[in-house]
Amino acid sequence: MVSVTPIAKRILNYVPFVLVLIDMRYEGVRCGNTADVENHLEMGKKLLAAGQLADALSHFHAAVDGDPKNYMAYYRRATVYFAMGKSKSALPDLSKVIELKPDFTAAVLQRGNLLLKQGKLDDAETDFKKVLKSHPNDKDETEAQSQLKKSDEIQRIVIQARAHFDRKEYSSAVVHLDVVIETCAWDVDSRDMRAECFIQLGEMGKAITDLKATSKLRSDNTQAFYKLSTIYYNLGDHETSLGSVRECLKLDPDHKQCFSHYKQVKKLSKQIQSAEELIQQQRYGDAVSKYETVMKTEPDVPSYILQAKERICHCLSKDQQGGLAIPVCSEVLESEPDNVNVLKDRAEAYLQEEQYEEAIKDFESAREHSEADRQIKEGLERAQRLLKQSQKRDYYKILGVKRTAQKKEIIKAYRKLAQKWHPDNFQDAEDKKKAEKKFIDIAQAKEVLTDPEMRSKFDQGEDPMDPESQQGGHHHQNFHGGHNHFQGFNPFGSGFNFKFSHN
Repeated sequence: MVSVTPIAKRILNYVPFVLVLIDMRYEGVRCGNTADVENHLEMGKKLLAAGQLADALSHFHAAVDGDPKNYMAYYRRATVYFAMGKSKSALPDLSKVIELKPDFTAAVLQRGNLLLKQGKLDDAETDFKKVLKSHPNDKDETEAQSQLKKSDEIQRIVIQARAHFDRKEYSSAVVHLDVVIETCAWDVDSRDMRAECFIQLGEMGKAITDLKATSKLRSDNTQAFYKLSTIYYNLGDHETSLGSVRECLKLDPDHKQCFSHYKQVKKLSKQIQSAEELIQQQRYGDAVSKYETVMKTEPDVPSYILQAKERICHCLSKDQQGGLAIPVCSEVLESEPDNVNVLKDRAEAYLQEEQYEEAIKDFESAREHSEADRQIKEGLERAQRLLKQSQKRDYYKILGVKRTAQKKEIIKAYRKLAQKWHPDNFQDAEDKKKAEKKFIDIAQAKEVLTDPEMRSKFDQGEDPMDPESQQGGHHHQNFHGGHNHFQGFNPFGSGFNFKFSHN
């Protein structure tokens, strides 16, 4: 017989008491947990009624964690998910409720409705039939019968839609799919099919709407992101296309279609971004070259060809190359006659080429589509002034130089004409008088066009030498004095002095 030491005997005497304490503590914890679960359920219910969904969800999470077999905790949490628009998250909770309490008719009916919205018609029918067999109240019975009938009808329409789709009768397929999706709003397969119909029909905006929906409804929908990216790309929206294809690669980095497309979109986007930076830096010639590269990179998508030509039109206009800009701008306007930006750029190019009436027409067309655009208003007023001015005296034409001529060119042209029309070159009185007038015009043209302030005024449609258009007392050498005297005037800078007068 094993002997027991006095110390061990004393410990054994305490065991029953310790066991009682442990059992009491366990019962207390268990009772405390039950109370906590009830508290969480009650608090969550109040918060749900008050519309504080996030806080309510936290309490129902705690209730589920506290008692994983409490079917009401799952049901309440599913209710919050519904209220938050997260029906997909509600489905597992409803299934758990039915597992724990198979006769909970409300949960079965809700799950059936959810499955119907997801397009899981067979599973939905099973739930509706289960409700009808459970001797439900009148309200639940009526709803279950109605939904069961609707589910049967939707199955028939889905078969018809698929038949039309397979025969490439896309418009007819869309009509049937519209009916299906009206009831089965979260049916990924039906939305995928309708999106493909829209693509085939050229209705890209509608296709995008369906594909965006499927990309959210199916967590791993790489194909939806790929299709979205290609649609945006073909529409000329390379930035959104790039974002969509990146989402595809996040889901599957080895996706061959997405990776190949990503490289193309990335290359094109980089070129366009570079071209726009050059425009910001006013390096218009380099920007033109870069956009020509864009057209070579993507010659098969009309959107990018048109976009590139639009920006080339802008660059050439800004670079004072009106003659080159006009045909490029015109080409864009053949496809987009209401493109306000191109109308403004071509109008500016027409002004550079002194085609004022054409410029006025473009500014007026642009104004019809953008009445509040201040730039259009100012451009139109300037074009009208220049047209009026051109019908009077044009200093550029007098010297035979372009409006973009540099000061050096202006002086060179002036000297050549001044030498030709020098009054001393003419002996006949009538010829001399004509030469004197011509010479005055040449000298005035030189004075206006070599003075930055006067030239700026003239370019805005105001003649600094015309008293009627003078705004203030800015005085320059006056060739229209009372007697029109030229004394000591030296048109060549040195070595050619002369005097003459006439009445």
